[in-house]
Amino acid sequence: MRTSGGSRQGDFPIFLDRQSALDIGAFVVDDVDISPGTAIPSDGDRRIDHALQGFFFTCGPDHIRHPEPIEGDGEGRMFPLHGSLCGTPVGRTDMSGPGEPPGCFAETEVQLAQGGTALVSRRWTISADAAEVVLSDRITNTGDAPFAPMLMYHMNIGGWLLGDETHVTGTMFGEERRGWRFGEGESAHFCMPAAPTAKDGWAWVVLGPFDALSGRSLIVRFSTATLPFLQMWRCQRGSADVISIEPVSHRIARRTELAAAGEMPLLSPGETIDYALAFQIR
Repeated sequence: MRTSGGSRQGDFPIFLDRQSALDIGAFVVDDVDISPGTAIPSDGDRRIDHALQGFFFTCGPDHIRHPEPIEGDGEGRMFPLHGSLCGTPVGRTDMSGPGEPPGCFAETEVQLAQGGTALVSRRWTISADAAEVVLSDRITNTGDAPFAPMLMYHMNIGGWLLGDETHVTGTMFGEERRGWRFGEGESAHFCMPAAPTAKDGWAWVVLGPFDALSGRSLIVRFSTATLPFLQMWRCQRGSADVISIEPVSHRIARRTELAAAGEMPLLSPGETIDYALAFQIR
């Protein structure tokens, strides 16, 4: 797929990864791939190491973040790092037909860690002015038992592309402009509510300007109906140099704590849940 530079000239190729749920590998702007490539830390999971190198990958649909025990499992099994979807090849893909917005549709059948299955129906489209990339995801429980859906999108950018003037702004920050080296030390993260300050059900966050991209910025919008939090993470440790924008379904807490607070509603067999976001370089 290709998107354009909006008010600036040029078009930006986007390379979709059919071996990992139609996530995004490279995202090239002005001949610069803004994804971090090999400048990432490794958790020892080859699926995640591969995904982190790209611009966009998806955690879920049964778990996000680091491994935790599967509830009620007597064998001591764990939910895998960042859930079961990452590294799952798509089952089928279809390109947009004549008269339809440019884009691609894919279906991916996921084997869930606790034994069920889910279908991820994913549609990428390009806006009418070719400036914005739009993602629509639908998760369907195709198994025989309920499960609690969780989702987090990672949008990964090479830290060397940023400069002293690069800041983070957004609806959830009010008038505040945060430096991109937030937190302390070589690695830091935060997670905060995005829904209370969303506009018409959508929150937005901007990272920029990028020195390496002639002052352009990355603008991300996401539907807070099912992605009510914004998480961000950065790592400048050793050879790693990456920053990530991460719209997410749940706050940072253990699964047991979330369940006790009523924040892990179940998706019954045959039921669906939808997620949406969009991004552009401008």
